[in-house]
Amino acid sequence: MMREFNDRGTCIPKLHYMVDIIGKLEEILPLIEKGSYFTINRPRQYGKTTTLFMLQRYLLQTGKYEVFKLSFEGLGDLIFSSEELFVKEFLNILAESIRLTSPDLSEYMEKASNKVLNFRELSKEITKATQKTDKKFVLMIDEVDKHGSNQIFVNLLGMLRSKYLAQLEGSDKTFHSVILAGVHDIKNIKSLIRVEEAQKFNSPWNIAIDFKVDMSFTIDEISDMLKKYADEKKVSLDVDNFSEKIYFYTSGYPYLVSKLCKIIDEEIMENYQWEIEDLDEAMKRILKERNTNFQSLIKNLENNQEIFDNVYDIVLMGIEKTYNEDNPIIELGITYGIFKNQNGIVKVHNRIYEQRIYNYMSSKIETMIPIESANYQNKFVKNGYLDFEQILLKFRDFMKEQYSKRDQKFLERNCRLVFLAFIKPIINGRGFDFKEVQVSEEKRLDIVITYLNRKYVVELKIWKGKRAHKDGINQLADYLDRQGLNKGYLVIFDFTKTNGLNLKQEETTCNGKEFFSIWV
Repeated sequence: MMREFNDRGTCIPKLHYMVDIIGKLEEILPLIEKGSYFTINRPRQYGKTTTLFMLQRYLLQTGKYEVFKLSFEGLGDLIFSSEELFVKEFLNILAESIRLTSPDLSEYMEKASNKVLNFRELSKEITKATQKTDKKFVLMIDEVDKHGSNQIFVNLLGMLRSKYLAQLEGSDKTFHSVILAGVHDIKNIKSLIRVEEAQKFNSPWNIAIDFKVDMSFTIDEISDMLKKYADEKKVSLDVDNFSEKIYFYTSGYPYLVSKLCKIIDEEIMENYQWEIEDLDEAMKRILKERNTNFQSLIKNLENNQEIFDNVYDIVLMGIEKTYNEDNPIIELGITYGIFKNQNGIVKVHNRIYEQRIYNYMSSKIETMIPIESANYQNKFVKNGYLDFEQILLKFRDFMKEQYSKRDQKFLERNCRLVFLAFIKPIINGRGFDFKEVQVSEEKRLDIVITYLNRKYVVELKIWKGKRAHKDGINQLADYLDRQGLNKGYLVIFDFTKTNGLNLKQEETTCNGKEFFSIWV
């Protein structure tokens, strides 16, 4: 059976093309060998479940461990309705998880589940079970966020903690290692518990060590996966080039890597050959999708105004923010996979997220400002190409009108989004706009618009004087040269005039490149 790229659930080697994570497993194994308890807390669809699955297989192959792998997903709320029901069902679930690998031990635990009534008795039965084998017990619980704020789950953690400490003293036997997996670090579980239950909280997981294994995919790991895919499916592709560009767009976010490859393989590829243009098309398609990953991203922005404001500053205003691990907003943004720490500076995690956020925020502006859309393409398309100078002049007129209706503070903060909202009806269906940054120097550029087979590069700037304007043109000229383009456009937002917008246009040349600039 031919394998496929997987964008849903656990990746299975015999079914899916996947990154070889043996290196990551070899980093985790020493933690288990020395009996560590820890939480794999990573954003949604970041490979946590697949890592647990592969780790379970890896440990079983050593012959040294009994591995109990379970998930809180799908358990429902009833199991948490009483201590008696929970301890019985928990022991049953443990028994079920090893039914195929250790049937005798599974049967013992299943029978024991009929007798336990509370956590004290559950603790005793776990001890008895460990004494029936020479293998070390490893407990894995996935999706702990599902019930992480439930007091009964907190009590379970408290029991595991007490047994762990007693085992260190030589007065008990219990799980050699416990691994929890979820979005949040369970050491910070207090933040998930309702206010009325906060007084019951007593740091039940402060025994856990920090989990520092990097679970994002590297360029080499992506390359290895693509080589295996190309060899197996007899596909022609430039592995090194695609690996670098996929990483450039995704920063190694596992779901996004697999999703881009899946789109190219199943929707775009022709004649068993990947063209570099296919990746651009895959980017367009993924950004138009309404998938659970993007829904989670937007939900986290909508539900936390402070994260939203920080993202807005970084993405739209180009404001650099220093990473500080003590800043709870930055840390929460990293927990959700929105931010990353890049050399001490807070960045949006990957360029796909950055573009999706760009689109989302510009869409919000569209609902706030009335923008004409009828026959826009007919007005600004000549011989199949955009008349970009006329588009910018029309935008200048539009801004002049809006300036009288909107306060300056609104326009200063949202000027880039207003331009995006204005341009969308013109290129809708045939074009694509995206925020691009130079790969080499991370200099700020704003919008690259593709329409049919032509690119239009537009830099949006707030007027900060002639010297800054000259620097902007030099930067844009350098970028145009790298892209093989001869003409660029600048939109300068000038809010320095007390009597309204400073309407002006200019045509200049620099380093053999032409520029058309408007002031609004």
